[in-house]
Amino acid sequence: MSRQTIILIEDEVAIADAVSFALQQEDFLVRHYTLGREGLADYHAHGADLIILDVGLPDISGLAVCRELRIESRVPVIFLTAKSDEIDRVMGLEIGGDDYVTKPFSPRELVARVRAILRRTNGEPMDVVTPFVSTSDALFQVNEESGVVIFAGVELSLTRHEFFVLATLLSQPGRVFSRSQIMEQAWESPETSLERSVDTHIKSLRAKLREVLPDVDPIVTKRGFGYTIEVDQT
Repeated sequence: MSRQTIILIEDEVAIADAVSFALQQEDFLVRHYTLGREGLADYHAHGADLIILDVGLPDISGLAVCRELRIESRVPVIFLTAKSDEIDRVMGLEIGGDDYVTKPFSPRELVARVRAILRRTNGEPMDVVTPFVSTSDALFQVNEESGVVIFAGVELSLTRHEFFVLATLLSQPGRVFSRSQIMEQAWESPETSLERSVDTHIKSLRAKLREVLPDVDPIVTKRGFGYTIEVDQT
């Protein structure tokens, strides 16, 4: 089996050295860059299995790097940042980040998060509910192995968290899932995330569904309880 490749974009040399060493000890290949544009060029030229991305870079912000990646790629992204404000964390997740680690952090914890995310992307068993798979004439079709959701005959462009949030709701149509229940199913480390992140991803999902069917809103908010989905709309 070929070794998995991580692109690390981090301008603080001490942090980059510690993270690179921890990853290499776990048999990952690491390509390190201090500038966002350099990391993007490497990914576009050679690809990678996962990107670890500092938010505060000398040339462009890590958020801008992630936005550019998400135009054409679903490669997993873990943000590193010295900022702990909730708005920064939510913004990172909203634009398609898969996880968020605040400095200072343990390199071993970061490696554990890398492995958890890669298990999902490589098709190993995942601790999530089995997504609902519709018949050919229903509103939704879900392919768990490929991470694809078809809505009204159109393939949705989803981030990884959006896919698992939607798959969780579709696993039991009509059931109301609380935010914490959704996080348990859709996040690798729910205890380190914010419940507001669920609202952010629901908002994004609704926007993408409206692009396909403007007059249909299958995701229903149950105030004080959580979210459910109705799949029988026409």
